[in-house]
Amino acid sequence: MSEASEVVDRLFRRESGRAVASLIRVLGDFDLAEEAVQEAFTVALDRWPVQGIPENPGAWITTTARNRAIDRLRRERRGREKTDDVQRIHDLERLGDDVHEISDDRLRLIFTCCHPALPMDSRVALTLRTVGGLSTREIARAFIASESTIQQRLIRAKKKIRDAGIPYRVPPRELLPERVDGVLAVLYLIFNEGYAATESPLVRTELCDESIWLARVLAQLMPDEPEALGLLALMLLQHSRRETRTDPAGELVLLEDQDRSRWDHDMIDEGVDTLERAMALDEAGPYQVQAAIASLHAQAPRPDDTDWPQIAALYRSLARMAPSPIVELNLAVAIVMADGPAAALPMVDALAADLDQYHLFHATRADLLRRLDRRDEAAIAYRRALDLATNLQERAFLERRLRAIRDG
Repeated sequence: MSEASEVVDRLFRRESGRAVASLIRVLGDFDLAEEAVQEAFTVALDRWPVQGIPENPGAWITTTARNRAIDRLRRERRGREKTDDVQRIHDLERLGDDVHEISDDRLRLIFTCCHPALPMDSRVALTLRTVGGLSTREIARAFIASESTIQQRLIRAKKKIRDAGIPYRVPPRELLPERVDGVLAVLYLIFNEGYAATESPLVRTELCDESIWLARVLAQLMPDEPEALGLLALMLLQHSRRETRTDPAGELVLLEDQDRSRWDHDMIDEGVDTLERAMALDEAGPYQVQAAIASLHAQAPRPDDTDWPQIAALYRSLARMAPSPIVELNLAVAIVMADGPAAALPMVDALAADLDQYHLFHATRADLLRRLDRRDEAAIAYRRALDLATNLQERAFLERRLRAIRDG
C-alpha cells in the first residue's frame, strides 16, 4: 500500500465520524452526509498519490466533503427554487474548512441516533456506522448478526429519524437518563471493535482512543451518572494493556503471558479512581461490575496473584444484572481459573446453542478440552473456532494451538 493510501485508510477511521457528524448538523440528511464524506476519501485516493499528501489532510477531507455536498444540492435544485436547499448551501458555505472546532457534534449525533423511538439494536448500529466509522461487516461482528440484517437496521433507522423528525441535539438534562443506556452501549461496542478488531491488526488504538474520548465527554456531561463513570473506568483499565497484547511480530499474547511492567499504570490509576467515583454514587450497574473485574486483573502484580474467586463472584453478579450467553462464558472462564476445567466444561457446553457462531466460544471450549487432555475433541473445537475467526492475529494463535495439539 502506498503512503498516500495508508494515510487515507488511517484518516477514514480518525476523521470520517467527525466530518459526517458536522455535515449532518447542517444537512439533516444521514445519507447525503455519508456519501459526501465517502466521495472525499475516494478523491483523496485518486489525487494524493500524484499531487502529494496535503499539509492538513483532515481539513482537506472536510473541505472536499463539504464542497461535494454543496455540488450535490446545487444539481438537485437546478431549474427549480427550493428554499430549504438554498439555506443548506448557505450553511455549508459558512461551515469553514475545519469543522472539528465544534467539539460536541459527535455527541449530538450519538444522542440523535440513540433516540428512544428507535429500537436499541438500530440505535447502536446507526451510531457505530455514522459516528464510529465502522463498516457493516464490523457492526455485524459486534452484534453476532449477518451483514444483511445490519444493513436493513441501518436503512430503517435512517428512515425513522427522517420521517419522525427526530431532532439533532443533546437532549435536555431531564431527558438524559432515558437515553443514556443506548449511548453507553454505542461507546462500549466502538471500544470493543478497537480492543479486538474484526480484521487485522488485533488492536485498533484509534477506535479505543475515540470511544474513551467520547466516554470522557459523556461523563463530564453527566457527572452524577454512575454507569457513565463505570464505562469510562472499564475502558481505561482494559486499554492500559494495549502495548502488551501483541508481541513485536504482531502475534497475540494472552493476559497471563503479558509483561505487566509495560502496562500503562497511570491509566490504571485513573481507571481505579474513576471506578471509585462511580461506586461512591451507590448505584451499582453492569459497567461498574465489569470495571471492578478489570481492576482486579490490572492491579494483580503477577498472574498468580489474581483473585479468581472474587472475579467469579463478580461475574455471577453481572449475570444477574445483565444476563447473556457472553457473560456466562466469561463466568465459565473465571471458574476454570478458580476451580479447574472440569468444573467449567458443562457450563460452556450448555451455551452451544446460543454461541455456535461465536469463535471465542469454540476457542474457550477447545482450551478446556486441551487442559483435560481430550485432544481429538479439542482439535475439532479449534478448527471450528478457526472457521469463524476473522482477525489474522487470532487465527494465527488458534493455528498454533491446533498444531500443538496435533504434535502433542
